[in-house]
Amino acid sequence: MHFKKLDSYIIKKFLGTFFYAIALIIIIVIIFDISEKIDDFIEKHAPLKDIIFVYYLNFIPYFVNLFSPLFTFIAVIYFTSRMASNTEIVAILSSGISFRRLLRPYIISAVFLALLSFVLSNFIIPHANKKRMEFEMSYIRNARHTNEMNIHMQINAGTYIYAEHYDAEPGNTAYHFSMEKINDKGLYYKLICDDAKWDSIKGSWVIENYYIRKIDGLKESLKSGRKLDTIINLKPSDFLENRQDIETMDYSQLNNYISKEKLKGSENLTFYQLAKHKRIAFPFATIVLTLIGVSLSSRKMRGGIGLHLGAGISLSFAFILFMQISTTFTTNGNLPAFVAVWIPNVIFGVLSWYLLKIAPK
Repeated sequence: MHFKKLDSYIIKKFLGTFFYAIALIIIIVIIFDISEKIDDFIEKHAPLKDIIFVYYLNFIPYFVNLFSPLFTFIAVIYFTSRMASNTEIVAILSSGISFRRLLRPYIISAVFLALLSFVLSNFIIPHANKKRMEFEMSYIRNARHTNEMNIHMQINAGTYIYAEHYDAEPGNTAYHFSMEKINDKGLYYKLICDDAKWDSIKGSWVIENYYIRKIDGLKESLKSGRKLDTIINLKPSDFLENRQDIETMDYSQLNNYISKEKLKGSENLTFYQLAKHKRIAFPFATIVLTLIGVSLSSRKMRGGIGLHLGAGISLSFAFILFMQISTTFTTNGNLPAFVAVWIPNVIFGVLSWYLLKIAPK
């Protein structure tokens, strides 16, 4: 019975501190965000209902999940160090409850928050982000366009396209466009044209001043003309590649998108893979940081809560720094995305094991 009361007491303290801290920081962030964007809202006549229920209501879960591991860590440090300074931890351990048993409500709470973070980041936030970003496109930011030059991509197995430049406004036009088809025998089809324009009504591309060369062994044919409608497995959105698009995809959509980008040979593939693995690694970090927080703050020290919070915040920034360094090796090197994302969890997992080992029993 006493065990159940202890579990309930710590879980309430844990979750209560976490959600209270998150609520306070969200209110502050929203106030600053409104002061920054109020001119855009007024200038573009954004409806008050949409500002509240479309933009900010969908902004809150994104922000909560973004800082969930950090605020979990701070919450654990804060309320556990208060328990230690009030001699509650000493009393609990003196009553015959083992330190390992004391960890149980912490782990239960951390697992709950980790699962909540996993569900939010993979299934709920992507759909909320889609609404939020649509609002931003209408009332805050201008329509997206591309200034990319020398675009290469694979659109099907053995089918490659090239465009010197793509302009979304006006007309969705790819300039100096070419397409090559290759099989096990080599090149068998090549299309070259001055430009290719997207016809949104027909759902096809209109190519102008084109040459089509077909190769069948020793036989070749050449066709040319001024204008031709043609079906290509390509859409204007394929040129308007935007890393923010992955924020609107749930877990299965992101996996499918990564598969398509692999086929295209996308230069941004690494960023998509990092985003995928972060959606799993970040929730797990909640558990690791909780264990570190308990082991650090369960000891009563002269510095009290301030010293515990200082050490906790330092470790939090160290974790973020490790994450940034490891992901940099992926984006600018050859380190696999899976390894880069999980290295901080492994290192800090080992640290949590060591701190728990030397924690007061």
